[in-house]
Amino acid sequence: MNSTVTKRRRVGWYHRHIANPLMRRLVGHLPGQALLETTGRRSGVPRRTPVGGRLVDGSFWLVSNHGLASDYVRNIEANPRVRLRHRSRWHHGTAYLLPADDARARLRRLPRFNSWNVRMLGTDLLTVRIDLDR
Repeated sequence: MNSTVTKRRRVGWYHRHIANPLMRRLVGHLPGQALLETTGRRSGVPRRTPVGGRLVDGSFWLVSNHGLASDYVRNIEANPRVRLRHRSRWHHGTAYLLPADDARARLRRLPRFNSWNVRMLGTDLLTVRIDLDR
């Protein structure tokens, strides 16, 4: 089996069973953490994923660990309208996938701890920008 696929599976298990349940509870209490709500591309059910990033001039920037292989990224492809819980407040917005953006350079401008995790655990980095509604 390809080492990237193996790493993605292991990291996926870690996020699903350890990191995401913990981070869902801490969103709103830790700087740079947010809860992203997408609509399931097949089910139509809201899906909530903790993400790390930074709010800059009305847009929330983040980098996906696994790019187009991430479920929330595939949900964004199907429906870019999202909600984001940042600092204990929900915001509506539109998400944009930015494959031309240098994700590693972007990580240098985002919160340090989350960026370190994304660099260490990621297999196919992809920048995502969420333009929040005014």
